Amino acid sequence: MEMGHSVALNFADGKTFFISVNQDELLLDAAVRQGINLPLDCREGVCGTCQGKCETGIYAQDYVDEDALSERDLAERKMLACQTRVKSDAAFYFDHNSSICNAGETLKIATTVTAVELVSETTAILHLDASSFSSQLQFLAGQYARLQIPDTDDWRSYSFANRPNATNQLQFLIRLLPDGVMSNYLRERCQIGQTLLIEAPLGSFYLREVERPLVFIAGGTGLSAFLGMLDNLVEQPNTPPIQLYYGVNSESDLCEQQRLHHYTEQFSNFSYHPIVTKASDEWQGKAGYIHEHLNKAQLAEQAFDMYLCGPPPMIEAVKSWLDEQSLQDYRLYSEKFLQSNTART
Repeated sequence: MEMGHSVALNFADGKTFFISVNQDELLLDAAVRQGINLPLDCREGVCGTCQGKCETGIYAQDYVDEDALSERDLAERKMLACQTRVKSDAAFYFDHNSSICNAGETLKIATTVTAVELVSETTAILHLDASSFSSQLQFLAGQYARLQIPDTDDWRSYSFANRPNATNQLQFLIRLLPDGVMSNYLRERCQIGQTLLIEAPLGSFYLREVERPLVFIAGGTGLSAFLGMLDNLVEQPNTPPIQLYYGVNSESDLCEQQRLHHYTEQFSNFSYHPIVTKASDEWQGKAGYIHEHLNKAQLAEQAFDMYLCGPPPMIEAVKSWLDEQSLQDYRLYSEKFLQSNTART
C-alpha cells in the first residue's frame, strides 16, 4: 500500500500547518479536506489565485497557464495548489495569512437587496443587507463574494466595496455587460427586498501589512476593492502616502466621486487621479490610459507597494510600463477581472 506524504503549509503570518497528502491527490484538495481552505477561483490552473512556492520537496503540476505563472516563476519553484501533486514530503509557502484559510467552509448567507444604482450603461452599485447573519461578516479588505443571481443557478464574483461593519451592510460595484446574467438581472428584474444568496469571503487579493507608500490602480469596477481598502486604512493611524489612479472609459462611468473626494479630507497624504480614456471636450481632468500618467521620478524616490485591480489589458499595460522604467524596489499585487462564470463580471 502506497503511503501519503507529510506536507508543511507555511503562511505569511508565520503559522505552519502539517497535512497528509495522499498519493496522486491534488495539494489543494488535500488542504481543503483537512480544513485549510486555500484561496481559489478557477481550479483550472489559469487564474493564479492558489499560487504558492515549493521550498523543499519534489512535486509535479498537471497544467499551468502562461498567464498564471511565467517560465521564470516556474524556475523559481512557484506553483498552483490546484494543479500540484507532491511526490515526496515537502514544504510550501503561501504569501497570505493563514486566517483566510482555516475557518472551515466558506459561509453562504441570505441577504436582502436594499438599493441598486445604475450609474451608467456599463456600471451599477448593488447594496445588500446581511444583518440576518448572526454575527459580523468578516473579510479582508480587497476580498470578494460570490453572488447567486435570483431564480437561477448562476453565480458571479464581485469585490466588496466596503470594510466589515457591525450591521453587515454590503456594497458591490458591478460592470454591466450587454447580455450578462447578472447585468440583465440588475437592469430588468432587481427589486428592493429580494433575497440574494452570497458566499464569502473569498480571494487572495487583499491589503497586506502597510509598511511603505501605496499606489492603487483601478480599472472600471476594479475600484470596488480599493474602496474597501481605503475604508480599512482610514481606521489605521500614521498611514503612508496613498495614490489612487482610477481609469474609466467615459466620465459617466466614474463611481463614488463624493466618497473618493472625502478620502482626501480623511487622509493627510492621499491623492486621487481620475483618468478617462474616451474623454469628452468638457472633461477637465486627465485623459488616456493610466500608465501614461504614472510618475517614474516620484516612484523611483522610495520603495512602494502597488495594487492593480481591473481588466487584463490595464494590468498588462501597467506591468509593461514598470518593466520599461526599470523600477526595482516595489511589491506588486494584482487581480484581473475576467469574463467567465467565476470572474467579477
